[in-house]
Amino acid sequence: MHATSILSCTRLPLPINHHQRYSIIINMSHFSSSSSSSSSSSSPSAMASSSNSSSEDQNLLIEQVVKYHNQTKHEFTKYARGPHGLDWANQPSPFRRYISCPLIPLQHLPPEDDQKYTPSSSAPTYSSLFLSLPPPNPVSISSISQFFYDSLALSAWKTTGFSTWSLRVNPSSGNLHPTEAYLISPPIGSLSATPFVAHYAPKEHGLEIRAQIPSGFFGRYFPVNSFLVGFSSIFWREAWKYGERAFRYCNHDIGHAIAAVAFAAAGLGWDVKMLDGLGYTELENLMGMGMGVGFFPPQLNTPTPNPNHRPVKKKNKGKFPEIEFEHPDCVLLVFPSGIQGFDVDYTSLSSAISEFSKIEWKGKPNVLSKEHVIWDIIYTTAEATKKPLVAGEEEEAFTVDPFQSSGICREGSYKALTVREVVRKRRSAVDMDGETAMSKDTFYQMMLHCLPSGSQKKQGKQLALPFRALSWDSEVHAALFVHRVSGLPKGLYFLVRNEDHFEGLRKGTRPEFSWRKPEGCPDHLPLYELATGDFRELSKRLSCHQDIAGDGCFSLGMVARFEPALHNKGAAMYPRLFWETGVLGQVLYLEAHALGISATGIGCFFDDPVHEILGLNGSDYQSLYHFTVGGPVIDKRIMSLPAYPGPAIDA
Repeated sequence: MHATSILSCTRLPLPINHHQRYSIIINMSHFSSSSSSSSSSSSPSAMASSSNSSSEDQNLLIEQVVKYHNQTKHEFTKYARGPHGLDWANQPSPFRRYISCPLIPLQHLPPEDDQKYTPSSSAPTYSSLFLSLPPPNPVSISSISQFFYDSLALSAWKTTGFSTWSLRVNPSSGNLHPTEAYLISPPIGSLSATPFVAHYAPKEHGLEIRAQIPSGFFGRYFPVNSFLVGFSSIFWREAWKYGERAFRYCNHDIGHAIAAVAFAAAGLGWDVKMLDGLGYTELENLMGMGMGVGFFPPQLNTPTPNPNHRPVKKKNKGKFPEIEFEHPDCVLLVFPSGIQGFDVDYTSLSSAISEFSKIEWKGKPNVLSKEHVIWDIIYTTAEATKKPLVAGEEEEAFTVDPFQSSGICREGSYKALTVREVVRKRRSAVDMDGETAMSKDTFYQMMLHCLPSGSQKKQGKQLALPFRALSWDSEVHAALFVHRVSGLPKGLYFLVRNEDHFEGLRKGTRPEFSWRKPEGCPDHLPLYELATGDFRELSKRLSCHQDIAGDGCFSLGMVARFEPALHNKGAAMYPRLFWETGVLGQVLYLEAHALGISATGIGCFFDDPVHEILGLNGSDYQSLYHFTVGGPVIDKRIMSLPAYPGPAIDA
């Protein structure tokens, strides 16, 4: 049943600069609305109920998160607070090292040498991993070396004039790399004869052995041939350039790193699952953080204050090396694919991890900058989003769902590249050519690989690569501006990645939107046309006046179910929403490269004008990350150099 209506125009203020505004008139064609049934929203997770604080505490934490989110929105008349210029003398080093900590070099295994070095007999193609995983490789120094080489290592060096800088397999906002990684592992030949915790050093492609851990730890809690990877964030690295908005970008980067690890593991026949029942304290102990660091974030105004906290002043500039501390984010279990039916006892695991605080930790973290600026709302919000341990009666079962293959529409679109070639040769585009187009079927295939539930009829549960690494049902959707997709009308589209949200999205957006399936769209792809028309200029304006958003094949805004997710799952869900956008962004990066084009993430966009275009009121849904995909413009002035051995600089 369809009802046709016309939305003649929408007026949106778009400034030429901070002192002059004008209205762009977006002419839209005919709209039609369609009805669709959907089930109720997913039930609350134990993330909220596991907190020991009262409901009053939890509401205050959520209020802090919402305050941060609103305060760090970009507007047409002003940008979120940040530095007025870049203090190049104090640019943070992108490489953390632990001074006096033993460094064990890993093997260098470039994809072109696969036949000689790769642990597997043949490297799987990129597209094949969405259908099934290869047989698992044993954990060895070779497989661990390849795992890090294909996920978190350097991918190249770039140089032009007097400037030289490094690139990594995992992308980062501004190429600033706030994410640090840790390996917690049983004994591995040629690495350590005992279980250990190591910090990964990407510049050297090596492991800094920070501690030896109890011998029975892994055998008691995890399957054979499994290990843990932990991530932490150094907020200062992003805050140096972006100020208060940096907390968002750090969490985008955690999502990119999660997906990078998931793809590298998949190439070795390994599965990945977040151990999200662990709390902040467990993560801190597991990765050896918080021991003698000496920095505490500003005190939260809650009825249960932490006596260890001391206040800091807003935008306090000076020598504050303590703000280079690492905030533990999450830990991933990496294990052989196909293993199911094992459980994780978080209560017992937490008790075992608490003993890590008593062992000897080697190395002192290097100093990244001479001087610093403290943006206190970042640390207050990080404190508010600390996740408690989920244990005891509130503990949810750790489940590993069967691998779900993704849908196939046009698999032949992909270049014959192995997953190793795709992940290591991925680059972030700095400009788009405004000419390259993709076919409709290729676009549909990309969207199929962006679905959390793979080829299942209903989307929502995260079962497909790489989304299966996450522990919650999908909360992130995509509003797409289609510019150059042959066979598909230019316009505004929407990819619903959790179909339990469909009815709320349809009712919460503009009533004129058609919400109809485009021509030729696969039945199991929940993609909807909202409006047709040329949105190139609008998408540029929405993305902080950046041409790259309108010069590609398409761009998109990732729209997350926001306040309902926070109230259902607690303030700790806030960074996790950004993690999910980062995972989705990593898929878009790799898809683009596998198709022979490029992509880039866009962190700068005008938040509420995006919501206005969609007709979204309130905070039920918020745009968290933008992206663009298209034909890149190659800057021939920039020379590429091999990742290893790199130049003897810290960049």
